[in-house]
Amino acid sequence: MNLYYKLSVMMGVVVVLSNYLVQFPVSYFGLNEVLTYGAFSYPATFLITDLANRAYGKVVARKVVYIGFIIGIFLTLFISTNFSDIISIRIAIGSGVAFFVAQNLDVHIFDKLRKKSWYIAPLTSSIFGSITDTILFFSIAFYATDIPWLTLAFGDLTIKLLITLIMLIPFRLLLNKIKDYSESSVSEA
Repeated sequence: MNLYYKLSVMMGVVVVLSNYLVQFPVSYFGLNEVLTYGAFSYPATFLITDLANRAYGKVVARKVVYIGFIIGIFLTLFISTNFSDIISIRIAIGSGVAFFVAQNLDVHIFDKLRKKSWYIAPLTSSIFGSITDTILFFSIAFYATDIPWLTLAFGDLTIKLLITLIMLIPFRLLLNKIKDYSESSVSEA
């Protein structure tokens, strides 16, 4: 299975896992109103998108996003959505909207910055993607409920940004393993 298909399947799996895990607050150290487990898995979607963008360019990266979106939404609807619970439905809708917008923003920003130093594009695109994703997801999924969504969003974003920094390590390590197939060849700085 080539890199494109692996990244597409990985994207769908991470989305489903994150949609399931976001329903569970972290119950340690009094973080239950500040953080959900989904914050730990979701940042991997930006790594996947950025690797696809680096390897194949923005057109194929968007295809990975679309395939991940379809897999993620389909499986989320049938695996982790409780249709008798409005919050569960709102989580599915919020996830889909936030994922689609944030991942496409990530692809666009990465592509604009791809000729900069190796870390500029993935770091900048992931930061803006994470902020966009967090605002959209939490406001759609939990606005006007008794769930402390503002504190959860802040905790979620904090973890996403920390993991974004950590994800630079596997991105850099994997850069040496992938060939840049995009139209504009990039010289690694």
